[in-house]
This record gives sequence, structure tokens and C-alpha cells, in this order.
Amino acid sequence: MAHKSTALSRRTLLVAATGLVPLSLVRAQPNTAPDQKGDVVRLRFNFADQDFTATLDENPSARDLLSMLPLNLTIEDYSTNEKIAYLPRKLTEDGSGPFDNEAVGDLCYYAPWGNLALFHGSYHWSRGLIRLGRLDQGAKPLLVRGTYPLRVEGLS
Repeated sequence: MAHKSTALSRRTLLVAATGLVPLSLVRAQPNTAPDQKGDVVRLRFNFADQDFTATLDENPSARDLLSMLPLNLTIEDYSTNEKIAYLPRKLTEDGSGPFDNEAVGDLCYYAPWGNLALFHGSYHWSRGLIRLGRLDQGAKPLLVRGTYPLRVEGLS
């Protein structure tokens, strides 16, 4: 099972500090990308008969991807552990660098080639790989082999 990092938001801590909600009852929220309202940002992916979502991390590359939505791409198998889809332009690499806790279900960007990488098998960070987020329901939809039209859009 993949480890999810958690963090308490400032708003949650303030509510708990006022005594309206005991801190012991406050659940940590996933450390994900907020939109302008502080909400979690999620994407919907659709290809073949697969429809699934991903929650984005808070980083410049993920925000840049959001600015391109919606997208109609092509998704295809690459190697034995991932599917890839080439973006119409490269994303920013600002703030990128090595990361750990790689997991099946990671949504990444491979900067040298300008493609999304959706991992359905184990992998290790390599230079140029930027994690954008994680699939919400696991990697099972990625096990459908072949090349398909892919629709990527934001969820509100």
C-alpha cells in the first residue's frame, strides 16, 4: 500500500485552536495542490473504457499542467511499468528535483521528452522526472494494454 503524506492546513489548525473542534478529532488532509480557494485539485483521465482521477501535488509543474487543460492526447504503453502521453508543449521545471517514496500510481512528468508518465509498476526516480500527483483509485486502469485517445480535464 502506498504511503500518503499528510499535513494539517492552517484553517484546520485555527478551527481546532478556537475550541470548536477538538484537535484530536481533526483528521490530517493529504498534502495536495490547492486551487485558488484552497481546495484539492484533481484531474479526470479517460481512455478506452477507463475513467479515473488523480490528485495533484503542489508544485509549479502541476500548476503548469492545469493551465493546459482540457487536453486530448494519445496514451500508449512504455516499457513494462508505465503508460505515457506526450504533451503539446513542455512544462516548467521550476522547483523540480529528486524525490523519494516512489509508488505505483504516481503521475509524473518526464521533462527531457515532454511527456506524462503514469506508473502501473514500480520505478525509481531518475533525472528529469517530476512527480505531479497520484492516481486516486490505484493503477488498475493503466493495465489495459494498447494505444488510445486520452482525455485529461480538471475536476471542480
